[in-house]
Amino acid sequence: MDLAYLRAHPGQLPTFLTHQRIRETPVSGGDICTASRLTLDDGSSLFTKSWPDSAADVVPEGFFSAEAAGLRWLAEAGAVPVPDVIVALPDLLALEWVEPGSPSPTAAARFGRELAAMHQAGAPSFGADWPGFIGALPQENSPSAGPWPRWFAERRLAPYLKISADRGALAAADVALVERVISNIDGYGGSEPPARIHGDLWPGNLLWGAEGRVWLVDPAAHGGHRETDLAQLALFGGAPHLPVILDAYQQIWPLADGWQDRVAVHQLHLLLVHTALFGGGYRDAVRTAAGTALRR
Repeated sequence: MDLAYLRAHPGQLPTFLTHQRIRETPVSGGDICTASRLTLDDGSSLFTKSWPDSAADVVPEGFFSAEAAGLRWLAEAGAVPVPDVIVALPDLLALEWVEPGSPSPTAAARFGRELAAMHQAGAPSFGADWPGFIGALPQENSPSAGPWPRWFAERRLAPYLKISADRGALAAADVALVERVISNIDGYGGSEPPARIHGDLWPGNLLWGAEGRVWLVDPAAHGGHRETDLAQLALFGGAPHLPVILDAYQQIWPLADGWQDRVAVHQLHLLLVHTALFGGGYRDAVRTAAGTALRR
């Protein structure tokens, strides 16, 4: 099997894997999926993601198709590179292999400019035309005209606050603090039209390529506020060379006044996703972000 054959017959990939006709090497795939590098007969490589064998019978419907749709949509902007989707099946996703490299200021500056261009490509509405996921959780993507503050509160904060509370990851006082942010959401800006955003842009979803560019992986892509992507880049230690990224971004599309004061409210979305998925270990981060947002 070579790449040309696979593109023409994507549904054959599971059969070849089952019969061990393709060299398969396990690689890191994050906290949810099992990942492998496949080497085809023509020497080309692919990155594949599948649900762990122990839970293969409970793959959320549309999970891999949502990621494939998001990657293709981001690629349409012709700005930040994303891996090409080779195979998108209900239980398997195969992508172009990107050879990893090391972060550099030059790559960071280029990424900042390209991210601004991707955001400028825009979106027809908030949300997307496909059902969404973030991590293993569903994400409400029904297209909406906005306005952004209420959409963000109802579709990106409240659902994961409820899951976190129901699972005991947040105490009543934490929930009340986030609810105060939600009640004040109209004060956090939002007059810009929908941007074309990655939607889950924590630093682990940047792939620093060997050719000197930054690639986007694992998107929860949709029309949203561009400040959400930028705020998420500062989470969990921050992206390498983040000041360079932000400076280059602003050279292409300057951010609205006061954007620094809104970072915490944009970060709340992904932090609540983490308490919903992984539990109370992220409780302090949620509490800190909500408190910072309320003091802005």
